[in-house]
Amino acid sequence: MSTDDAADDLPREARQTLARVLDTLVPPRPDGALPGAGDLGLAEPVGAALASSAEARAALGASLAALDALAREREPGGFAALDADGRRDALESFAAAEPGFLPGLVFHTYTHYYRHPRVIEALGLEARPPHPKGYPLETGDLSLLDPVRARAPLYRGSPDR
Repeated sequence: MSTDDAADDLPREARQTLARVLDTLVPPRPDGALPGAGDLGLAEPVGAALASSAEARAALGASLAALDALAREREPGGFAALDADGRRDALESFAAAEPGFLPGLVFHTYTHYYRHPRVIEALGLEARPPHPKGYPLETGDLSLLDPVRARAPLYRGSPDR
């Protein structure tokens, strides 16, 4: 099974919860300039990255189910039905009880979010790799290196050390 199929193995409710968790971690900007991570459809690639093995997939599914159950204490519709403040509070409570849940999730969320073409363009960058075109660099004052260039070479084990 490929990692692309891994997120598909999560139940629909777990994928919805994951999408709202992603929107909680990276919410949309109020002015609409940047979408939230869940609104970009990152639940599948992030879920696939987190669920790379059967054990990891089961752990992710169990964590999302537990988060949803915690949210159902406040809202019968579960985590996805909570408003933004309620989702943030539920996620903070869950993270305090399960400290291993957020670190990997945050890493994969940010990784996928900030390389998404819509986000890169919204940040005013070109959605392209740095090579072969490269990026312009500011020209510095290379005369600052003159004292280093004038110095005698220093090597490990040289007699002047």
